Amino acid sequence: MQKHGSSESDAQIDIVELLLKRQAELNALLEITRAINSNVPSQTLVEMLEMIMRNNLKVKKFRLLLLNIEEFHCVSNFGGELESFEDLQFIANELLPLKIPVNITNHQNPIINSFDYFIPVHHKDEALAFVLVGKFENDEKLLDNSVDYIQTLINVIIVAFENKKLFKERLHRERLQREVELAQQVQTMLIPQNLPKNIFLDVESIYRPHQSIGGDFFDFIQINSDEFLWCVADVSGKGISAALIMANFQASLRALVSLNTPLTILIEKLNSIVFNNTKGDRFITLFLGIYNDKTRMVKYVNAGHNASLVIQNDKVELLKTGTTMIGAFEELPFVNEGVLKLEQGAIIFNYTDGIIEFDGEEEQSISEEDLVDFLLKNKDKDLKQLHLELISKMDVLRDYSEATDDITILSLKIH
Repeated sequence: MQKHGSSESDAQIDIVELLLKRQAELNALLEITRAINSNVPSQTLVEMLEMIMRNNLKVKKFRLLLLNIEEFHCVSNFGGELESFEDLQFIANELLPLKIPVNITNHQNPIINSFDYFIPVHHKDEALAFVLVGKFENDEKLLDNSVDYIQTLINVIIVAFENKKLFKERLHRERLQREVELAQQVQTMLIPQNLPKNIFLDVESIYRPHQSIGGDFFDFIQINSDEFLWCVADVSGKGISAALIMANFQASLRALVSLNTPLTILIEKLNSIVFNNTKGDRFITLFLGIYNDKTRMVKYVNAGHNASLVIQNDKVELLKTGTTMIGAFEELPFVNEGVLKLEQGAIIFNYTDGIIEFDGEEEQSISEEDLVDFLLKNKDKDLKQLHLELISKMDVLRDYSEATDDITILSLKIH
């Protein structure tokens, strides 16, 4: 009778211990949940996890690894010397196909069997993390429950990590979108909105960025009552950085023009400014021209850009004289200035390579010869109509496919 009573007493003690253990586990889980809802840092969650492993579950050896760009990185560990990065990748490759918690004490590899359990965390078919735990001091009857509890706990924490990651990504996207919108506004301000059209001169333009922010740029600056300067440029790359480079370029250009800087020196100074800003990582091709209405003379420098075309007397002349692209070298190897006299009715057609290039497809691209022929045939048309018909011709040739580069045209007709 006394033996039977002792057995019942032991059973009651086991039940009490189990209930106390479950209560402690639930309390710990509740604390983790509260911490997550309070948006505590990820490191705090890791520290709370380690405390639960050590104090509640009596785990002596622990590793938590998270997937990041196709590799697993250890974010928490205690007990013994941490395995090498290569060994941890080996463990991941060896055990993740199992997809469920597994006792690994009998595994043939000594690196793996130094732990008791492998516990993975999956989302659908993708492994997000895994845990290695060893040297439990739990009662054998409670061991499976402890493993299940660890898996639940790790799942909750990994979900919290993923939510933090998604939140940061959303903030990054929103911040990037705001930066894009700001860069678009900056770029819109850079492009002249009101171009002259009078008894002396007609100026027309088309500007179509391939992306929301393009790398093309043009400007028209009245220097004095007799002279004006125009510029067409293309910065390497696209996006926000290209827009910022162009904003700085325009500010420098306008400052130098206001100082009546000679054209060849202006190009050299612009090269220095761009090189110092980008350290040679970016470059700009550009065409700069100055026209004097009294002398009817054009002075120009072509810095590695598509040659501007002058249509007059039923002929087309390519304006190629100049130098190399700017920003690629600390000093330009040479700078030459071109000079040309314009007749009444002359057209100067300036453009970027988005006009004649299309994704490397020659049959869908307008060649320079095709462009010259088109301009000769349509030279008597209004500049705006000429531009629209050229764009229409390009759209048909490209089967109305989306442009693969920015498209910029700036045309001047001298009366």
